[in-house]
Amino acid sequence: MRVSSNTIFDLTVAGINQQQARLLKTQQQITTGRKLLTASDDPVAATRALEVSQSDAINTQYGSNRTAARHTLSLAEGTLQSVTSLLQDVRTAAVGAGNGLFSDTNRQTIARDMSNRLQELAGLANSTDGSGNYLFAGFQSRTQPFVGTPAGMGYFGDDGQRLMQVSASRQMAASDSGADIFMRVKNGNGAFVTQAAAANTGSGVASLGSVIDPALLTGNNYSVTFAVAAGVTTYSVTNTSTATVVSAGNPYVSGQAINFDGIQFDVHGVPANGDAFAVSQSVDQSIFKTISDLISVLNTPLASGGAGAAQLTGSLQRGINNLDNALENVLASQASMGLRLNEIDALQSTGEDLSLQYKQTLSDLQDVDYNKAISDLTQQQTYLQAAQKTFSKTAGLSLFDFI
Repeated sequence: MRVSSNTIFDLTVAGINQQQARLLKTQQQITTGRKLLTASDDPVAATRALEVSQSDAINTQYGSNRTAARHTLSLAEGTLQSVTSLLQDVRTAAVGAGNGLFSDTNRQTIARDMSNRLQELAGLANSTDGSGNYLFAGFQSRTQPFVGTPAGMGYFGDDGQRLMQVSASRQMAASDSGADIFMRVKNGNGAFVTQAAAANTGSGVASLGSVIDPALLTGNNYSVTFAVAAGVTTYSVTNTSTATVVSAGNPYVSGQAINFDGIQFDVHGVPANGDAFAVSQSVDQSIFKTISDLISVLNTPLASGGAGAAQLTGSLQRGINNLDNALENVLASQASMGLRLNEIDALQSTGEDLSLQYKQTLSDLQDVDYNKAISDLTQQQTYLQAAQKTFSKTAGLSLFDFI
């Protein structure tokens, strides 16, 4: 077959151009460190690399969310730790105020200290995250949640919990409602409250009490009234919600249990004729009111006789119990935050491992193998040099050399 000179030149130039293109591509791969310069180099690998890149970006965003959630939860947990210490101090002061040797002045001094701690508590409850967002305001993060009003401390946040997506399958609350922590604390024993009537003149002090049979609870309020006749003390129980007498003429013994409708408590001391103790259902009471009530009790001069001491003892006992309830509530919230922080740490570790896997996969799909690329470059240079050399020889052929 006869091959024209034009064909030889065209094919040789095309082959050299192909070798130069391969050499250029290999040089670009070595320069950029990527073996996939365009999607057409390996469409399957390019598609897979895009998917992995998107997954890695989402995982990185989850990591940022976890960091933000950890910041907020850490601040909130630290604040509640300070609240816990404050409540423990107030409780210690309340216990000390029951010292029978203290005068009204001594108790008023303790009350002034409690007033300062109450203001400190309000400051802690209105803590921010450093960016002006209140930690315990729910969704109303720009609204100061706790503000003093004529009726007492008011809550102006809401019950919302800001949720953050911390992993593909986990949303976590990065905040807690201040109402649940500071405002909704059950008083008494959580079921009912015992309280002496203000007009009592005897030395009787009612205990906290307990529920002995939940099935018998009625949810009603009661009054236990004492009568003294001929040196014998008896008591009657009246359901004040239904205005019915539950029992009457029961013999009273100091410290002996008083039982009715699933409720049990006792009265220590010597009640006077006509003394009464109210038994009402437990309700939500704010920590601020608990401390305010204690301040009011300590600022009130002690009445003379056993009645005054009994009133003080009963009020302090009730206040200390409510402080214990508040402490338990705060500690429960603090523990919940601690658990969430532990979970964030675990998710962060998993996220970092996942990020390494994504980057390894991307590297396998995209990154150039330098050993192979340099070997290919050397080989392609050899091919190109050989093609150029043979072309120069071929181009030098001429019929006139033989004439």
